Amino acid sequence: MRSRRLGRTGLSVSEIGHGLWGMGSWSGSTDEESLRALQLATEHGCTFFDSAWAYGGGRSDRLLGQLIRRNPGAPIVVASKVPPKNLRWPATAADPLDAVFPRDHVFASVERIREALGVDCVDLMQFHVWDDTWAADRRWIDTVADLKARGLIRWFGLSLNRWEPWNGLAALRTGAVDAVQVIYNVFDQAPEDELLPLCRELDVGVIARVPLDEGSLAGTLTKDTRFPAGDWRATYFGPENLTQTLERVERLKALVPPVMSLPELALRFILHNADVATTIVGMRKEGHVRQNTGVSDGSRLPDELMAGLRTHRWDRKRAPWSA
Repeated sequence: MRSRRLGRTGLSVSEIGHGLWGMGSWSGSTDEESLRALQLATEHGCTFFDSAWAYGGGRSDRLLGQLIRRNPGAPIVVASKVPPKNLRWPATAADPLDAVFPRDHVFASVERIREALGVDCVDLMQFHVWDDTWAADRRWIDTVADLKARGLIRWFGLSLNRWEPWNGLAALRTGAVDAVQVIYNVFDQAPEDELLPLCRELDVGVIARVPLDEGSLAGTLTKDTRFPAGDWRATYFGPENLTQTLERVERLKALVPPVMSLPELALRFILHNADVATTIVGMRKEGHVRQNTGVSDGSRLPDELMAGLRTHRWDRKRAPWSA
């Protein structure tokens, strides 16, 4: 597995990171299978693992903690996220900072996460939502500085709202953000407009999330795909989104080279961009690990193919089903 530098953190992270959302709260997951996938990822050179307290109420953090204990001395970089106190995804300008990330809530959440992980200091702690109306409020900046000063976290990051890569630029300019997590994939190319250039200028690490568009770019969804009630994908891939997504996926398949799968092409598109330090893929099964980690081989897509992929940009606006 090849590694890249996560901005000014100086952390060396694997190009293919491991996203734990599916392990924490999606249907079709078992802890035993998840732990086997996590272990195999470590053995394949994966060093960046992204979790969040909201993924099953600490379930994914506890799974990651087990991985850490089973692999003492392994170069595991741990990232997790503080949930919004009001439990609203995404954040909006109507939400005051005090309702989302007051100091006492942030500290209490960090303590819970540290306990679940079994670590004294979390490598990267992120706010799980964000709205730039809070950027000028010194209270969140002081809270982050205090967490670092007390040795509870090493670095701080933001996870930006879906399809709002611009909603975080002001926060980055405060100098308090060391890494940013943003949706970036073949369909969602908007971060290239403003966010990625600013990250390059400020040396902010970039974590590309949702590389396979919640599964559509795996190429396995059909018009008959249904998810159990309670699985977030049941809402995301509802009638308003599934049909138009499948139409776009079908058009995209025409560009997939004969020697490559659609998910491989999707991951290679992201890794082609040097501004991205790591892309976090949901890998709940060992087969996913073997398939996805193999993409980190240094090969670049031909310019002609990249040009074709850029025509599949899909600028979307937030909707009630997309949160």
